[in-house]
Amino acid sequence: MSARDDARLVLLRHGETAWSRQRQHTGRTDLPLTELGEEQARAAGPLLAELKLRDPLVLVSPLRRAVRTAELAGLGDFTLDDNLVEWDYGEYEGLTTPQIRESAPGWTIWTGTVPGGESAAQVRTRADRVLATAEPELAERDVVLVGHGHFSRALITRWAELELIEGRRFAMSTAATSVLGYDHGDRTIHAHNLVPQLNGANR
Repeated sequence: MSARDDARLVLLRHGETAWSRQRQHTGRTDLPLTELGEEQARAAGPLLAELKLRDPLVLVSPLRRAVRTAELAGLGDFTLDDNLVEWDYGEYEGLTTPQIRESAPGWTIWTGTVPGGESAAQVRTRADRVLATAEPELAERDVVLVGHGHFSRALITRWAELELIEGRRFAMSTAATSVLGYDHGDRTIHAHNLVPQLNGANR
């Protein structure tokens, strides 16, 4: 059965952590949300509710910042999926891009290499695997993927049938939501980087 044109594949990035606040690369380090991150995650709930999701299948990265975000956003019954973990940054774990560029001028995650971590090809394969699991479900219901910044951007890029390097075009804030789907049967991006409102205003 083919996916419906009104089907939605919704991506939710986890709320703020101490490292994301400092723009440190946070791959497999299992950090908790900050107080603001928990507030962001709660605020994502009303945003998701506005979508009026249809019997959604919810898949969540097993890292606690993603699990806690799913819980606070009110997503309820969900399944952990190891494929949704963040890019493995290897030796660059915990470093900022300016710090990495001290030894690798001009480096970005999309164009450079990651010593001891995942290659772009490996991340692309993993993103395609997630989408291959999610897409058949869209024939009957919506799907929500709760995960991380760079890997969510990889998912958006691959959904749009672009090469992984184009993930650089889809910046994604903490606790932001993106809505993917179809238009006349073609994959499309309906909305990107929707940031939840905190006490009536974004922080």
